[in-house]
Amino acid sequence: MKPAIFLDRDGVIIENQANYVREWNDVSIYPQALSALKILSRSNLPVFIITNQSAIGRGIISLETARAINHRLLKIIHSAGGRIDDVFLCPHSPDNHCNCRKPQPGLLFNAAKKYQIDLQHSFLIGDALTDIKAGQSAGITKLSIVLTGRGKLQVNLPETEYLKPFYIFKDLLTAITFFASKNLIPIYDS
Repeated sequence: MKPAIFLDRDGVIIENQANYVREWNDVSIYPQALSALKILSRSNLPVFIITNQSAIGRGIISLETARAINHRLLKIIHSAGGRIDDVFLCPHSPDNHCNCRKPQPGLLFNAAKKYQIDLQHSFLIGDALTDIKAGQSAGITKLSIVLTGRGKLQVNLPETEYLKPFYIFKDLLTAITFFASKNLIPIYDS
């Protein structure tokens, strides 16, 4: 078993949209995120996206549309020299009370089972306290919020103090650069 890097999608890799990412035209990729994913392509740790996509459960988009958006995003990441090994998404609305919608840890457990991941030594980078809660529930200790997406608002919520310790970074590139500089994420020369 080895650790992995878990990344939220909206607010970390692409911009959040107030009315959901409904189609490809709604996708705006953070340029710094592409740079971060390029760095991660030189790591031997698996890189996964874990994302709540309640627009599916709300009937706003289909599961097929969500998968097509993710597929196109992965192609762009790959063409930019980056790597994502798999995407785990929760298609449910909050009313479904499923175990895979963050803050529940189901997506993390699913990835760990499928890929034999050591969650305790893994990394999770999100833009919301629900990401932190999911990571804590799964036993992940290297948790981070980035200030892109909802991060700036989330870190100022009163419950933040009860969820610490976790790292706060400007963006995904800053987070990955920090972890790589501390040799917490091994990066190999290309």
